[in-house]
Amino acid sequence: QAQLVESGGGLVQAGDSLKLSCVASGRPFGSRAMGWFRQAPGKEREFVAAINWSGSYTYYSDSVKGRFTVSRDNPKSTVFLQVNSLKPEDTAVYYCAARDGGGLYHRSDEYTDWGQGTQVTVSS
Repeated sequence: QAQLVESGGGLVQAGDSLKLSCVASGRPFGSRAMGWFRQAPGKEREFVAAINWSGSYTYYSDSVKGRFTVSRDNPKSTVFLQVNSLKPEDTAVYYCAARDGGGLYHRSDEYTDWGQGTQVTVSS
């Protein structure tokens, strides 16, 4: 059974940076597409970033493009989300997600496995 464990969230000020991590286990990480989503209080879960199995392709939502960077370390079964120039509207629980397959996926229903999430709170 696949497991995903996020870490790296916290309380920061506007303009600060964080690096979120997601360690995967239970399935061959190198053959899985990964994604990051977030959910703010009272809002639906939204797509943030996706990365293909090799890390050669990435895709971002317009709201984070240029500020967030997704990457992965396959030998360590870990995907990262570097979040820079944080804004109060970035406050949310950030989730990583995984699915078998080599492409890029931006819909939550395309992913089969989810982590528990890590809270990011940005104060103004």
